[in-house]
Amino acid sequence: MGSDCRGEEIRKPRFLCLHGFRTSGKIMKKQIGKWPESVRDKLDLIFPDAPFPARGDSDVQGIFDPPYYEWFQFNKEFTTYENFEECLEYIQDCMIKNGPIDGLLGFSQGAILSAALPGLQSQGLALTKVPKIKFLIIIGGAKLKAKSWADKAYASPIECPSLHFLGKEDFLKPYGEELLKSVVNPVIIHHPKGHTVPRINEESLPTMDCFIEKIQKIIEEEKANEVQ
Repeated sequence: MGSDCRGEEIRKPRFLCLHGFRTSGKIMKKQIGKWPESVRDKLDLIFPDAPFPARGDSDVQGIFDPPYYEWFQFNKEFTTYENFEECLEYIQDCMIKNGPIDGLLGFSQGAILSAALPGLQSQGLALTKVPKIKFLIIIGGAKLKAKSWADKAYASPIECPSLHFLGKEDFLKPYGEELLKSVVNPVIIHHPKGHTVPRINEESLPTMDCFIEKIQKIIEEEKANEVQ
């Protein structure tokens, strides 16, 4: 009976999953679906669509069906953003609607956003109505380039436990490595592919399992402290 009760008490870490540029929550769910069931079963994953319909062609046309969405818009140099504040409000609304959200899991544009949000939240510039982001899973990520936002997002090191996927052939890899300089004790999984959500193989599975075990323990400790 005791073990049954404990089973009921365990809450899986819940992640809001932010998809890539001009894709969708449904597509992200399919991409994560390549991960072993043993990994997916330990996480509670929410897959929203970004707030804005795609304003141009998608790189996944012919691979995944539309509709496609984007989180915000940017210029060619990625130095100015459009609808960025609206995007932050939208993510907060998603977190309220699907809460409690423990962490963010992002790919590509979604990963860039995910990695910036803890810093923007600590500065009081985003996610002011929801609990602090505790965990990050970053796939093919980078730093924000717009100086007005970047200066604030990385003003302090990112201290929450984070897992970073770096692809050998990913065009964003140098920028993903640059992001690591702003992160305290990042956990890194290297993979041989390009800009994609990679499969988790036998080599990377222990690292993934260890990270999930670590964040699960944090959630359980927090719950125990609440009870005391």
